[in-house]
Amino acid sequence: MATTTATPPRPRGHRIKGAALGVTAWLAGLLFVAPLLWMVLTSFHSEADAATNPPSLAASLTLDSYREFFGVDGGASPWPALINSTMASVVSTLLTLLLALPAAYALSIRPVKRWTDVLFFFLSTKMLPLVAGLLPIYLFAKNTGLLDNVWALVILYTAMNLPIAVWMMQSFLSEVPVAIIEAAQIDGARLPTVLGRVVAPIALPGIAATALICFIFSWNELLFARVLTGVVAETAPVFLTGFITSQGLFLAKVCAASLVISLPVLAAGFAAQDKLVQGLSLGAVK
Repeated sequence: MATTTATPPRPRGHRIKGAALGVTAWLAGLLFVAPLLWMVLTSFHSEADAATNPPSLAASLTLDSYREFFGVDGGASPWPALINSTMASVVSTLLTLLLALPAAYALSIRPVKRWTDVLFFFLSTKMLPLVAGLLPIYLFAKNTGLLDNVWALVILYTAMNLPIAVWMMQSFLSEVPVAIIEAAQIDGARLPTVLGRVVAPIALPGIAATALICFIFSWNELLFARVLTGVVAETAPVFLTGFITSQGLFLAKVCAASLVISLPVLAAGFAAQDKLVQGLSLGAVK
């Protein structure tokens, strides 16, 4: 008759250490979440209550800030800006993935000569401060008629996110078994078929993680959107700055607008959180 050996209890010192680490993790989490919770609460206060010092937690709640943000009371509608941000972010992310996947394939599965130098070149393009390229890009957009055009942002965001996408996807695609690709090529699969039906499904978590990062960067971009757009192609971050006027800072309205504009990014993060975790762990040391 087989006997089972009971697991010895953990030493008291280990239990205390584990409890201390757990409490520390909760405190760190609350420290990061507290500003977001405060922003949510402030968005439901009136401007008078939001401007009090110290702020009042027991102030009455109201939806006036959200009503003004959505233009219910006759203000400017945020929908054109939200649509422009959605179009610029989604289209640029798709273009970035279409360009980054073959480049990452060439740098990982079928490495080109001196592929490490190529990766460094991609990364070096991110070392230039954005403001340094602002004037040349503005002049180019002006001379080509792309000022206040959402397609200018699509092209710009694609170029800005492509180096990061190639760098990330190169590490993800290096985990794809080469034997599967060689088997597909023996069966007569060409490069587009290999990329679309073999490599992409295997590296789907990494592709999803890359897409989410590119979408967040594009959605949150403000500098170029502020300079290159006016009325027609105004994006959500640019619309948000309209609540900071010469009359002062409308804190409750800014908090309400910030919360609404952050919802697409939060929704995308929650929807793809499992793929994001898998993707970011593909290149980890097992």
